[in-house]
Amino acid sequence: MINRLAPHPWLRRARPLLGTLVEVAIARSGAHDDAAIDAAFGAIAEVQACLSRFDAHSDVARFHALRAGQSLELRPHTAQVLAAAQALRDASVGLFDISVGTAPTGWRRDAAQLYKLSDAVRLDLGGIGKGHAVDVAVDALMQRGCRAGWVNAGGDLRVFGDAELPVSVRDESAGGVRPFATLAEGAFATSCLEHAGRRAHASVAAPRCLWADALTKVVALSGDAAHPLLARHGAQAWLH
Repeated sequence: MINRLAPHPWLRRARPLLGTLVEVAIARSGAHDDAAIDAAFGAIAEVQACLSRFDAHSDVARFHALRAGQSLELRPHTAQVLAAAQALRDASVGLFDISVGTAPTGWRRDAAQLYKLSDAVRLDLGGIGKGHAVDVAVDALMQRGCRAGWVNAGGDLRVFGDAELPVSVRDESAGGVRPFATLAEGAFATSCLEHAGRRAHASVAAPRCLWADALTKVVALSGDAAHPLLARHGAQAWLH
């Protein structure tokens, strides 16, 4: 649940993307506002076209069609997300796993090339790609001169400029949601995962949404709100 605090007159638009409803909001500044918001949604659509496992033309779907030993050249968004995923997998000793248990070491990225090392591997970038999409949308807005606003993709949120947003989280004990924090100039994400017979609900604040999104999985799976990877990425975490 997100409500405006800053005094700007906001222009807000929402579209279904990334399997959720994405909201883009900017401080009104002039005739080019709608074009800036369209550019943000366009940037998100580009990321979705690269990463969606449901799009037969995406890099992920093309990777799944390969045989072990083959490789493909990645588009820039996919290469960037997989670079982050590979670094997190290695740094967390396999805890962050975009193969979702099918074959954690069954893939390898080298620059813009992705190698399939196991026929069993299936990749799901939903736990990191949505955060990247939020980041590229914010970048698109700032490149077009937007001075403040936010992008919210189903709870993966990034705020920029002098916007300030109150953030609520799910109340695991009483149900519903409860006020949690106010977010300014940064990103916030929450994940709820089942692991080893326990349910973990983790939130992370970070400078970029890619890291906030991905690190919620590391925190939830490790049960460690002070995991060393948080400091490496300028992040802070909470377990609820």
